[in-house]
Amino acid sequence: QASEAPAAKSKGAPPPAGPPTFVGLATCASCHPREAETYRTSDHARAMQAATGDTVLGDFAWARVTHRGVTSTFFRRDGKFLVRTEGPAGRPGEFEIAYTFGVRPLQQYLVPFPEGRLQALGLAWDTRPREDGGQRWFALYPERIAPGDPLHWTGREQTWNFQCAECHSTDLRKHYEPAANRYATAWAEARPAGGTPAPAGSGGLVVRLGRGSGAWAIKDPARGIAEWSGPPRSVAEVDACARCHARRRPIVDPYPYGRPFLDTHAPALLSADLYHADGQILGEVYEYGSFLQSRMFRAGVTCSDCHEPHSSGLRAAGNGVCAQCHLPARFDTPAHHRHRVGSEGAACVNCHMTARTYMGVDPRRDHGFRVPRPDLSAAIGTPNACTACHRDRPARWAADHVAAWRGPDHPAPAHFAVALDAGRKGLPGAGPALASLATDASQPAIARATALSLLAESLTAASLPAVEAALKDPDPLVRAAAVTTVAALPPDRRTALAAPLLGDPRRVVRIDAARTLAGTPADLLAQSRASFEAALAELVQSELVNAERPEAHVNLGNLYARLGKPVDVESELRTALRLDPRFVPALVTLADLLRGEGRDADGERMLEHALEVAPGNGEVLHALGLLRVRQGRRADGLDLLRRAAAARPDVVRFGYVYAVGLHSAGRTGEAIARLEELHRRRPADRDVLTALVGYLRVRGDRQAALRHAEALLALAPADPAVQALVAAVRREAGPP
Repeated sequence: QASEAPAAKSKGAPPPAGPPTFVGLATCASCHPREAETYRTSDHARAMQAATGDTVLGDFAWARVTHRGVTSTFFRRDGKFLVRTEGPAGRPGEFEIAYTFGVRPLQQYLVPFPEGRLQALGLAWDTRPREDGGQRWFALYPERIAPGDPLHWTGREQTWNFQCAECHSTDLRKHYEPAANRYATAWAEARPAGGTPAPAGSGGLVVRLGRGSGAWAIKDPARGIAEWSGPPRSVAEVDACARCHARRRPIVDPYPYGRPFLDTHAPALLSADLYHADGQILGEVYEYGSFLQSRMFRAGVTCSDCHEPHSSGLRAAGNGVCAQCHLPARFDTPAHHRHRVGSEGAACVNCHMTARTYMGVDPRRDHGFRVPRPDLSAAIGTPNACTACHRDRPARWAADHVAAWRGPDHPAPAHFAVALDAGRKGLPGAGPALASLATDASQPAIARATALSLLAESLTAASLPAVEAALKDPDPLVRAAAVTTVAALPPDRRTALAAPLLGDPRRVVRIDAARTLAGTPADLLAQSRASFEAALAELVQSELVNAERPEAHVNLGNLYARLGKPVDVESELRTALRLDPRFVPALVTLADLLRGEGRDADGERMLEHALEVAPGNGEVLHALGLLRVRQGRRADGLDLLRRAAAARPDVVRFGYVYAVGLHSAGRTGEAIARLEELHRRRPADRDVLTALVGYLRVRGDRQAALRHAEALLALAPADPAVQALVAAVRREAGPP
């Protein structure tokens, strides 16, 4: 679907190549009819189609569905497909179905709205056979989603133009109009980008670059794994697929065909809400982030080695797709998989590509191609393939069996999961482990980048050399994480480290460098002013790509706050609230801005409104609690701070501030108890330990103070302030 832009021709030489442009399926079909026909019947091609008698699979013969008290009726009239259901204001209405979305194992339906929006219904049709539980309407969310909630089918989280369109249409032009808050979205074909068209305006071009000459061959039968012979394999094909098969956010619009993925999108790292500590899928993350972790990716395997790119089907059935590179005599045998031939346990995917179900009925396989690690399950609680099938057995049982199979001479290798788990939990020793992972080139780049992101929470002098090395890493994902991590450093050091990356070849690195350097004193940026302004413009553009989203304007508001532009800050936050008057981050941030301008009364109204909108929101409770303390209403403030800490036990800062408030109110014993609880949850948090030492000294509990001071010293042995504190506490404590 890519075409080199026309250029003047000269005899004896090919025309100079211009940037790839979109040309459409018909152009491809003129030379590749067989491939085009294969694509037309693929799931990719049918992922979005006009609603007709041929494409609609659901029951529209006056089918009635009641979910959480809301009854919906599906019917046809005058050749149209319609649904009568709850509308945006909570009243029933009739809505026409314009498009189908997907074919298996479920089909969703899109409804047009006047502002140019297409909205995805919250009820979907289960297209599986009846004997498998299908041929029924079902709710995508088991709970009641009320009108006004962003997750309601008429809310922003179900808006096709933002959430779905880039991957379910071809040559998308979103055309959001901020002044009118409406869309004029256009696309070339009511077919998705999927396997051939849009990820690669790209398509044919990327496959040429990715496959080239060369072949896979098994050179060592004893090892039994194919190796690549030929030129180094390009990642361009994987980049093309990543546009739709990654958890990511777009950072440029319109989409520039043929560019590397990190020039157009910012992929998610292995964060705790999306991935288990060992990188297994948890949230709806698709395939890219998992594939980056795999040995296959590092060996040069690309998507089309396993998937035929036009049909999107597998290149062989069953274990056959793995047998392309893994010698069956070595791997497709009970000596390897330890299961009966032909059983579920003998299927490669069931051990190495475990599945997780999304959208109620859609099992998706993890593309990390992992060796099962029940030993990690026993140690840190990650899932594993063994006990996913043997549900009546503990992880230790499986770990012992695997260890016996491996034998004493082949212990399980070290895994990045241990470092990431320690970093997530704030365990002692997490910093050195994360720093070691960040600089280990044998580990997946996405795991190393995640380690750097966790180091940012508590960057120390000991871990800084690892971050400095990562700034020069060959992988842009690692560089981007590293330049974000140095944001916590003093301005002069931060500038020296981050400024060179303002001119990085990859846009995602440049915009992260600009974000890190925003607010840096002008004199420190004098030598990099032009590159900073250019990267800053790219950063702003990356947020405006999603200008219809309130969070984009909160992000811009925070950026302008660092740049010292309070008028622009307020403008962006007001824009966010015009888009969603109930958007809590905008309300809290605007209240903080107003407080800084001495407008506490206006800020108070914002926070009280936010509390009405989200009564249990920890951020709102915390901000309002601080305001009440400043107003001299200490009892009310402490109660709000207590509720904030209870609402968000994962945010150590909320518990810490509540403990400080208790101490200030003369309730030092309660403050110490709170801090002890926080320390048990986050034993490497230095602020918590420092406060504990101080409050225990006030209470005269010198031995307990010394114990915590020495724990603090173990975390920061080179910190002069910590050394001095420990020395003072030791003198006070006297001999043990």
